[in-house]
Amino acid sequence: MTGVRRRPVALLALAVLLGASVALSLAVGSRQIGLGTVVEVLRHPGGALAATTDGSVVLTQRLPRTALGLAVGAALGVAGALVQAVTRNPLADPGILGVTAGASFAAAVAVGVLGATATGGGVWAALLGALLAAVVVQLIGASGRGKGSPVQLLLAGLALGAVLAGLTSALRLSDPETFSALTVWESGVLADRGWDGLAAVAPFLLAGLVVALVLTPALNAIALGDDLAAALGARVWLVRASAVLAVTLLAGGATAAAGPIAFVGLMVPHAVRWLVGPDQRWVVATCAFAAPVLLLLADVLGRVVLRPGELPAGVVTAALGAPVLVALVRRSRVSAP
Repeated sequence: MTGVRRRPVALLALAVLLGASVALSLAVGSRQIGLGTVVEVLRHPGGALAATTDGSVVLTQRLPRTALGLAVGAALGVAGALVQAVTRNPLADPGILGVTAGASFAAAVAVGVLGATATGGGVWAALLGALLAAVVVQLIGASGRGKGSPVQLLLAGLALGAVLAGLTSALRLSDPETFSALTVWESGVLADRGWDGLAAVAPFLLAGLVVALVLTPALNAIALGDDLAAALGARVWLVRASAVLAVTLLAGGATAAAGPIAFVGLMVPHAVRWLVGPDQRWVVATCAFAAPVLLLLADVLGRVVLRPGELPAGVVTAALGAPVLVALVRRSRVSAP
């Protein structure tokens, strides 16, 4: 089956997998809850069953956790697709533009120096840090002869990311006890965030998704090369700058809400192109379904492997992502963006 013919099949299969992942996320954990109970609690959140311990766990813990996983997964998947498209590098991820490092550094300053909480002011600081890092990368990348070429953006992002990562490590080593509050956040967690963390970043995630969808036709032109894209009428620098903005909103918001989560934004777009081909319209749409599946299943797996304890979702995605990525890279049929 060709890439074009299997696109609807792949999207339908991912939609089914996403529904199953949501069901598992709501039912599986240190306390097992039947799917019938979950459905009844969701149908009647003010009913008698919702007032029980199982109902409280579903409504106050697992439902916001699952919603956060859906939003963060979709944001990271779409952000990864955009980065790989604008850099024409199938092994790029959102962190390569310095967004993740900017969020981590700002969160460290807010929590360790200003006394903010990791789930309160730290979220806003992380988002602001991601935005500032992206602006700096864009300004550096747009200077000189390249005018925002993929190579300049990558070099600027890598350099800034390395500097910010070093500063964050220096802050942590200077006072490990003060910065211990960041330990859990930096491992990439969906638990105990409640609705506040998602509500704070939801507008940014939605805005980033809208920008990404608007850009998809132009990204197909960019994939042909800057000269040909310009000949086709695409404003290459504007498209690339808009894509960086979308990545910042998506990856910055996701990192602010759940902490750095590795491999999702790299692995999912890489695999999706093998399923649906290089058309960015399909790649972006499919990533929005596939990435939450990966993140939710990783979160569910983290709940059961050390029961009654848990592994953060970010740790699980990192452990699973490396061997899967190696297998994907070895497939000669994976298409470049």
